[in-house]
Amino acid sequence: MNQALMNHTELLQTAGDILDSAVDDFVAGLGAPSAVAKGATDFATQVDLDLERRIATELVERTGIPVHGEEFGGPSVTEGTVWVLDPVDGTYNYSTGMPLAAILLGLLVDGEPVLGLTWLPLLGRRFAGHVDGPLLVDGHPVPPLDRLDLQAGVIAYGPFNAASQGRYAGARRVDVVRALSSRIARLRMTGSTGVDMAYTAAGVFGGAVAFGRHAWDNAAGAALVRAAGGVATDLGGTPWTATSTSLVCGAPGLHEELMAVIGDVVGDEWGTAPTQPGTNEATGGRP
Repeated sequence: MNQALMNHTELLQTAGDILDSAVDDFVAGLGAPSAVAKGATDFATQVDLDLERRIATELVERTGIPVHGEEFGGPSVTEGTVWVLDPVDGTYNYSTGMPLAAILLGLLVDGEPVLGLTWLPLLGRRFAGHVDGPLLVDGHPVPPLDRLDLQAGVIAYGPFNAASQGRYAGARRVDVVRALSSRIARLRMTGSTGVDMAYTAAGVFGGAVAFGRHAWDNAAGAALVRAAGGVATDLGGTPWTATSTSLVCGAPGLHEELMAVIGDVVGDEWGTAPTQPGTNEATGGRP
């Protein structure tokens, strides 16, 4: 089917049905070992590979929209309409048996996030929405996010190596954590960008900071948070797009305060120009 003939609601329903059909295989594969090494502690399991092939094939057949996946790539994520897919987000968690892992699917139009779906099969939770709202949790619409003060919020923070270098050096990430620790209710590190952003959209977390630059990690979450009435930017405060090198999401009010704390610590150091998708950048270890 041509995407021009499908509206947002139809696309969400079709994509959700496809992800639902992959849930049993996702659950059955919990604990899968590394099948493809990508770095010292970064890898893909056979489940990643198999699910990406299956989900991508069904998406193209049923929606007519091409897919760019983490494992096998695809068309540009900044031009035209394209699905971006991470079949197992939080792979390290998944491989060690921790249930904080997700299937992430976003729809980008010229690099802008339009739809987001985050399935947490091991927890039996589903988050979906398009940027005009509402957010759907387990198929039911939920009220938009209320304004929230930073001091009352739980903030999810991306994992890091304190000794790493790169665009967002580990030592500076530690500096930001130190500053946040006295300003917020709680700090959490789940090991899954998808979990962090879905929980922010649903109001479980007040906000979340992710240092990764890949659209397949961030597009679904950015769309979900915006569907919920929240704010999604990069670490420099620019609205998130597929060329962004980071993602900061939060409830209204809290996002502004969170960005102010980050700015107090690093100034404009993290407000650098975006990297074109597909380019290599030394990070001193996976974020």
